[in-house]
Amino acid sequence: MNELVLVSGSGRGLGASIAKTFVNNGYMVAINYFRSKEKAEELAKELGDNAYAFCADVRDVEQVKAMINEIKTKFNQSPSILVNNAMTEYVFNGDERKFADEISWNEIMQHLDVTLKGSLNLIQTLIPSMKKNSHGRIINIGTNLVQNPVVPYHDYTIAKAALLGLTRTFAKDLGSMGITVNMISGGLLKITDASSATPDFVFDAIAEMTPLQKVTTTEDFSDVVLFFASSQSRSITGQNLTVDGGLTFN
Repeated sequence: MNELVLVSGSGRGLGASIAKTFVNNGYMVAINYFRSKEKAEELAKELGDNAYAFCADVRDVEQVKAMINEIKTKFNQSPSILVNNAMTEYVFNGDERKFADEISWNEIMQHLDVTLKGSLNLIQTLIPSMKKNSHGRIINIGTNLVQNPVVPYHDYTIAKAALLGLTRTFAKDLGSMGITVNMISGGLLKITDASSATPDFVFDAIAEMTPLQKVTTTEDFSDVVLFFASSQSRSITGQNLTVDGGLTFN
């Protein structure tokens, strides 16, 4: 039986790219969306019988539980692979970001609610089935801004840093159950909805500073997600792998 992957926030952008990569490599995919109904359903139609779209606000644990039950009914199994990709609506535009003396706690909480609480809700709902099968892959999507905040998007970066903490502590707890927990951190990706407002000269500057002399694409990133879902990564847990062409050295 092919493995089933749940990708949160996968109706568009990076999440959609991750969903496509999994289906193209023989996996079944549950596409989670909240507001991107039309795009999610179009994506599911494009990907064929091995993909289906499910609506849930990951901040709401009851909606998450209901979605997981729908997924079980549709695919006759629970997801063994979870990709925590959902994030609040955001645009990377350095000219419009809030500075340290302007950012509010409520703005930070908006990101924590989706990035951290949403991931927690999904993980805890899937732990029982992963534990029962002694197998699970949890892949959290992070950012290289935690290591090197070249543009200090405070709210976004703080939430991703918290998710990194969860990645490491949960890896310690869940390892004995056969569940790995890892993070993959990208830089500015070319191109997603969030990076669509980024000027071309910024992409050019990043490429010049990067050893590979290119900006990472969503396809580049998605291939690494695929690796962490595979059996080849079975001895890796609690790690944060930066995928940005060498721009950031850990």
